[in-house]
Amino acid sequence: MKKLIYAAVLGFISSSLIPSGLLAQQIKQVKLVNFDLQSSSLVSESGAELSSVNYHSGIYWFPVKVPSTVLTGLVANHIYPSPYQGLNNMLIPDASDQFNKEYNLEQYSYLPNEPNPWKKPYWYRTTFKVPAGDKGKHFQLIFKGINYRAAVWVNGKQIADSTQMAGMFAEHNLDVSAAINAGGENALVVKIYPLDYPGYPSKEQLKALGPFYQNGGPTGDIGKNVTMLCSAGWDWIPPVRDRNMGIWQPVYLRTTGAVTIGRPKLITDLPNLPDTSVAKLSLKLTLSNHGASANKGKLMVTIKPENFTGAAVQFSQAVSIAGNGASMIDLDANKIGQLTIKQPHLWWPNNYGKPNLYRIRLQYANGTIIADDTSFVFGIRTVSSKTDMVNGFARRSFFVNGKKVHLVGGAWVPDMMVNRDSVRYDYEMHLCRNANVNLVRIWGGGVTPPDDFWNAADRYGQMVWSDFWITGDTQGEFKGSPDWPLEGNVFINNVESTIYRVRNHPSLLVWTGGNEGHARKELYDAMRNDIINLDGTRPFIPSSSGFAKLPAGWKGSWPDDMPSGVYSGGPYEWKDPKDYFKLANAGRDWVFKDETGLPSQPPYTTLPKIIPNLVWDKKLPFPLNDSWGYHDAATGAGKYDNYYKEMVKRYGQPNTMVNFSDKMQLMNAVGYRGIFEADGHKLNETGGVMLWKLNAALPSVIWQIYDWYLEPNAGYYAMQNACEPVHIQYNYDNSGIAIVNRTHHATGKLTATADVFDINSKLIKSIKVNNVGLAQAGTQEVIQLKDVLSRTDGVSFVVLDLKDAAGKTVSHNAYWLSATDDFTSLNGLNNTLLNTKVLKTEKGKSENKWTMQFTNNTNRIAFFVRPQLMKNGEEIMPSYWTGNYFTLAPHESITVSVTAPVAKLSKVNPTVLLEGWNIRKQVITLPAI
Repeated sequence: MKKLIYAAVLGFISSSLIPSGLLAQQIKQVKLVNFDLQSSSLVSESGAELSSVNYHSGIYWFPVKVPSTVLTGLVANHIYPSPYQGLNNMLIPDASDQFNKEYNLEQYSYLPNEPNPWKKPYWYRTTFKVPAGDKGKHFQLIFKGINYRAAVWVNGKQIADSTQMAGMFAEHNLDVSAAINAGGENALVVKIYPLDYPGYPSKEQLKALGPFYQNGGPTGDIGKNVTMLCSAGWDWIPPVRDRNMGIWQPVYLRTTGAVTIGRPKLITDLPNLPDTSVAKLSLKLTLSNHGASANKGKLMVTIKPENFTGAAVQFSQAVSIAGNGASMIDLDANKIGQLTIKQPHLWWPNNYGKPNLYRIRLQYANGTIIADDTSFVFGIRTVSSKTDMVNGFARRSFFVNGKKVHLVGGAWVPDMMVNRDSVRYDYEMHLCRNANVNLVRIWGGGVTPPDDFWNAADRYGQMVWSDFWITGDTQGEFKGSPDWPLEGNVFINNVESTIYRVRNHPSLLVWTGGNEGHARKELYDAMRNDIINLDGTRPFIPSSSGFAKLPAGWKGSWPDDMPSGVYSGGPYEWKDPKDYFKLANAGRDWVFKDETGLPSQPPYTTLPKIIPNLVWDKKLPFPLNDSWGYHDAATGAGKYDNYYKEMVKRYGQPNTMVNFSDKMQLMNAVGYRGIFEADGHKLNETGGVMLWKLNAALPSVIWQIYDWYLEPNAGYYAMQNACEPVHIQYNYDNSGIAIVNRTHHATGKLTATADVFDINSKLIKSIKVNNVGLAQAGTQEVIQLKDVLSRTDGVSFVVLDLKDAAGKTVSHNAYWLSATDDFTSLNGLNNTLLNTKVLKTEKGKSENKWTMQFTNNTNRIAFFVRPQLMKNGEEIMPSYWTGNYFTLAPHESITVSVTAPVAKLSKVNPTVLLEGWNIRKQVITLPAI
């Protein structure tokens, strides 16, 4: 076994924050990363023996970087192939013995005489040194998340057992002071137990257009556990073979003095709404004294801006804590004048304002010693909701800082092997902001994400809708049982721990009791009461679907005791935009639609990575083979099949893989734009619309606006365009041209233009209207095209522009329309060429930015233009374009920007590859930055 020495992350106290004569003490929090991993079937020693610093193994242990599930560690050590790729998952045994026998997966177990390598616990072991100067200090081991049970030993002493550490979503803070050897070597071992009930998966999706997938397995028995329910497989993720057993979140060793700061709760209030000029804060926390003697000292509080410039606020409070006791601190603006903030910089969701953040620092000092020092970021804002009844359907509306926010976004699903890190979360939240998403829903069959996710959501202004871990597919609404999860105490403990962990994040908008279902009454009531008592600052709704009715006598949403007022149920297949407008006009469950979407084929850029064997099986529609099924084409109910057939019907049979991908992008653009523009034209009559889903759990060909490789498809940019703050659109229900104002302020005077062209780019009609605009959020029809379009044969293009008083383009949009939905004439569209000018280059610390103008100086429509930021022949991902897949009328220009992380650029100067439906391919050299 190798010895590991960890560099401490030191929290030095700034001298400006310490009263004269007070000594700064180092508060250390060390992230323990380098572990060794092995199955208990090969290790006979006990936890006490393994946690001896003198332990030497006679067998090889696998080095792993924690966080790491067991399967992640084995893949990293080349024991199993990556299950993300191809059909590799069929080369790995499953946690279900029955499933292994059905698919002959036992042959792949790497453990001798163990057909199921996930049946017995695994050991994680590490060693670390603690300086002699830390002798007598307080030591905590912090496990941010394990799955499913764990027992812990340090230096031969057992600290916790598997009854104390259970469930995937609880944080465990263990006092290891009595076990730590200051001035020498220390050994930590963690015994990770598999799920109590591994769950029996549905049949594998080994055919391109396979049968209906039974989400969570045919019986939903994965729901007996408090875990990532989709790890048993769903219709967008195959079974995760080890069910993600392991240490899936970070582990820290924290060193402090005798007094520690625990569970701070910061509440921000705007008491005079709609006036936001004064904010009142309140702070609650626990000071725990781990020494035998009483401790008298000071709690020192500093509040300062995190992402804007401003003055800091400081104050202190005298505190006395009994030996081996605790003191509850409760401070508010009525007691502490500094907790009244005048002219606060508010936290606003994306496109409603800036997500301004503050940092609060809490220090406890005893005489000349700083015993503990912690800080976290928060935002000053309030959230609330209300429910109205509309023709028998409850409709929920949400408010931030007293103003209604229209929710546009979608469900967030976990990485298949929970392998996202802080960089990845930053990239994905940035992609969401760039798409004009303002709401990310933590879906109830997945996981409540790590802290890095919440920090990124705070920074990017993403409101978060957080389901707890209940679904109709496992808790009895559709299948499974309301008696699951079996251990109610584990569920409640995980709920409480989650509330404590995330309640201070300004991004958290609403708690939800589950996905399309609800827990049994004892758990439902405990969850609802904990949300009220431990948080009490944001709404709770019973379920993410209004179709899941609560039994009579159960309390409803909090605080209004009304129904959820939100509805899932799709549609989940591709629909003509006219259908979405009919649904929005009818109202009903579209008064707040929290799940709808469509199959969304990735561009060809990443298709060969998702389907490595891109060879057409001629028994299937071009270009499919059975690998497509495993990567989610086989979603059941004909969703992908119908999507494909509708593409062929509208745009003609594809003849190459690239042509297939390009035509699918037309489908994506029309479908996603239809969803959000249909909702947008009823902006003030609906609460919002959310996608199933935003992202991917593995390389996938369905239900996402950007793929696992962070490549947006055309639907992403259709959503970006449709959800822009001020937007011009074509309404499919009446052929009217409308402007949509999603903001809280007036648009000012605008000029709207609609140009109609035939398939040969001949201008049929141009209509211009001056002095239009909206004083507040809403819609306004400004042009009618019904007569013009009724006299147009074949395919016509409608190009819309909205400009402000200075002539600057506020919104640009384009449509291809046909009364018969026959768009095959697009295949013969004449080619054209664009001119490109780089207007500006900007170098940043973490990102570089280029602003370009694309001009169509020809007499032909430039259709479906796609620029890509390239490096060494590969597209840079992520790249954040302000517009893409756009269409330009003859002699029209558009200005767009692209931003990319410096870490992705290296030292190579990128280029822009310009392609389009009828654009001659061009490579543009960008100026060096």
